Amino acid sequence: MKQEHLLIGEITKPQGIRGEVKVRHYTDDPDRFYDLETVLIPDGATFREIAVTGARVNGDDVFLTLEGIADRNEAEKMRGLKLYVDRAHARELPEDEVFIADIIGLPAFDTKGNPIGTLTEVLTPGGVDVFVFKTPKGNLMTPGLKDVLQEVNVEEGRIVLNEVRLAEVSILQ
Repeated sequence: MKQEHLLIGEITKPQGIRGEVKVRHYTDDPDRFYDLETVLIPDGATFREIAVTGARVNGDDVFLTLEGIADRNEAEKMRGLKLYVDRAHARELPEDEVFIADIIGLPAFDTKGNPIGTLTEVLTPGGVDVFVFKTPKGNLMTPGLKDVLQEVNVEEGRIVLNEVRLAEVSILQ
């Protein structure tokens, strides 16, 4: 099931004395923060919208200035908050990509239809994503390569893995 809100980052610390915050981004394109007009932060069972008044990216680091956060003390109170966007403000994905949030929890099968497990996490260490599946034998970690991940189908709710390549490149923990 598609989530209405997508996690894009987490505030890690204040940056400077004027209320700017450093953000650990959870996107493959940190430059997308330049286009943000607002972010959503959890507020109980709902979300509160905050205007983004400034953004800068330095390498892999993202820094935001948020409306109403004017000094380091106020920025410190934001530490640890997760930042979201709603789907209407999410960036457009190329045809062959999906949001990670949409595939977590999908069952995985081999090409013969045998169940493998359930996707629990996608690690993004750089280069190639690592897909983590919970299986009856433990956690199975495999690179997100097209010859391993034969199909990722959000609409039909399944992932199909090539069992031959899976045996060659996966780690069972």
